[in-house]
Amino acid sequence: MTPAEDRRLTSRTALSTRLKAVRAHSTALAEPLSPEDQGAQSMPDASPTKWHLAHTTWFFETLVLTAHAWGYQPFDARYGLLFNSYYESLGGRHPRPQRGLLTRPALAEVHAYRRHVDAALLSLIDGADADTWATIEPLIELGLQHEQQHQELVLTDVLHLLSLNPLAPAYAPVPPRAAAALGDDASWWEWGGGDVEIGHDPRDGFGFDNEGPRHIARVEPFALARQLVTNREVQSFIADGGYRRPEFWLSDGWAVVQAQGWQAPLYWRDADREFTLYGEQPLQPDAPACHLSFYEASALAAWAGARLPTEFEWETAVQAWGAEPSHGVSALRPMPRRSGADLQSFGTVWQWTRSSYDPYPRFRPFAGTASEYNGKFMVGQLVLRGSSCATPPGHARLSYRNFFPPSARWQFSGVRLARDLDDA
Repeated sequence: MTPAEDRRLTSRTALSTRLKAVRAHSTALAEPLSPEDQGAQSMPDASPTKWHLAHTTWFFETLVLTAHAWGYQPFDARYGLLFNSYYESLGGRHPRPQRGLLTRPALAEVHAYRRHVDAALLSLIDGADADTWATIEPLIELGLQHEQQHQELVLTDVLHLLSLNPLAPAYAPVPPRAAAALGDDASWWEWGGGDVEIGHDPRDGFGFDNEGPRHIARVEPFALARQLVTNREVQSFIADGGYRRPEFWLSDGWAVVQAQGWQAPLYWRDADREFTLYGEQPLQPDAPACHLSFYEASALAAWAGARLPTEFEWETAVQAWGAEPSHGVSALRPMPRRSGADLQSFGTVWQWTRSSYDPYPRFRPFAGTASEYNGKFMVGQLVLRGSSCATPPGHARLSYRNFFPPSARWQFSGVRLARDLDDA
């Protein structure tokens, strides 16, 4: 075997191994849930677990197998209508707010669908000729990254669903009590300003199209907080009338607060308890505040005499800190810091930035059907950076650009403050 042949074989084996691991992780996330849990939809922005399991399978079947596996027969030709999310080029789809009405196919059929597609994918990886392999390898990698995104959504959507049940059911048992938390750290990291390289470097492996191309951005002098905003600080904001004082709020945010009656972060039951994936639990004052909208994050920053960072400031600071993404989920809720070295850049909460979700200079979407993946959503959304306690292992990276509309608060989203350097 030549060295080139050995590299190709190693690459195929590695991708098969990752495929099995990622697909198995989705199934494992669903295991604590009943069939009834997996079919319910709590709001239009959330999807049933069963739908997530089927949609990620449809993605592989449609973009990889149907297009590139000779002789492949779809598991059920009707599934495209049910499990297409937003791909206009791939035909019609069931309305998103009505996904909870899809009582058929049954959950067992969805799992059979997953097994069917997994077997076909593994066979294709093993037997594809060189030209087909060159085409499908990046598509399968995209499918794996796509499924990992949905793994986080499984947890955030289930949390919202269970929070509406009067029985306050837990998704998972409470883990053993951790060591004592570190107290507040009010220190700031300072940057003197200058030109910085921003965005994904292809030499680092996979990146979504919205993470690039890598480019130079001008960053003015700023300071970034070494600690995320905590529940204790939100309690002080509430006690100071923060949800009743319009001077802290953007106009659109204040209108939402008034219309929806916000008085605290989503899932706070009262000043001392919150609903979590472990059920209703005591609020941890030193834990990072979570389930905050962009509007709440901006108001908290204004109340604290600070502001939200831009995504370029965030990336500049975290790169300088040398923070590495966490590779495993240690808890299913944000936990307090345990040491001064823990800056919680990754693996705790997604951090809102003041940056609109816009294309980088010279942005180009993925080719083909995947061109609809990110670019079409680049309006009316704000960028979040980092990763959360619900982000699956191996899915976080420095250049990752998450995005949601400013009123979204069911995600694991929190706040890191910034200041202009002459104000710090």
